[in-house]
Amino acid sequence: MKKLINLFEDANWENANGYPEGTKRKMLRDEDGKRTMLLKLPKGFNMSAHSHTVAEQHLVLEGSYSSDGKNYPKGSYQIFAAHDEHGPFVSENGALILVIWDAL
Repeated sequence: MKKLINLFEDANWENANGYPEGTKRKMLRDEDGKRTMLLKLPKGFNMSAHSHTVAEQHLVLEGSYSSDGKNYPKGSYQIFAAHDEHGPFVSENGALILVIWDAL
């Protein structure tokens, strides 16, 4: 039986190491280099541009963030190809992002 995870409950949040202070994550999947997580950006979030060795997808569930001069509000979706630099990312009021890493 698969594990049931409620995306919006307060359980299972942890500090998101490697992200700016105050950022939280809830890991939903972590297997064979494929990861899915919720990322809770605090007010004042600011992260430098970076890249990954796999594709990365973002779906904004709450709040918004800005990147490259564009604002991405609730409902926005982006996909970044492996090795593509993306960011910097700024969230003035915080956000909840579904992040998926896969080798597409």
